[in-house]
Amino acid sequence: MAGDVEKMVIVGLVWGATNAVMRRGALVWDRKLQAQLRAAAPGSRGLRRRLLQWIDLLLTWQYSLPFFINLSASAAFFHILGGAPISVAVPVTNATTFAATAVAGMFLGEEMRAGTTIFGTALIVLGVWICIRSGD
Repeated sequence: MAGDVEKMVIVGLVWGATNAVMRRGALVWDRKLQAQLRAAAPGSRGLRRRLLQWIDLLLTWQYSLPFFINLSASAAFFHILGGAPISVAVPVTNATTFAATAVAGMFLGEEMRAGTTIFGTALIVLGVWICIRSGD
């Protein structure tokens, strides 16, 4: 079980870090999309255009690289679920993801209240610790 908990925390850290990086990549893509929409002919919306925009998002490496790393962590999570109780796996992984997203966002310069973010992250770490200890 202890090895599984470490894996859950690692998955949560990867998910959290890639969430913050994907947000930054989505903003890069959004700026590019807005420029394209300003240059596009009026009324040129439709399913084909939406599909091309989605493909363009996946071709934006600032988004797609962390996205595929995130998906790899998802595959690891499903593998972990095969040998760990879901009542521990889900809270530990989700709490770790939330905390890692907040910390990664701070490192990437996202605007947030540092004091409340650090306090909330500390509470999350405490909660994860309680979940882990109760599973022993």
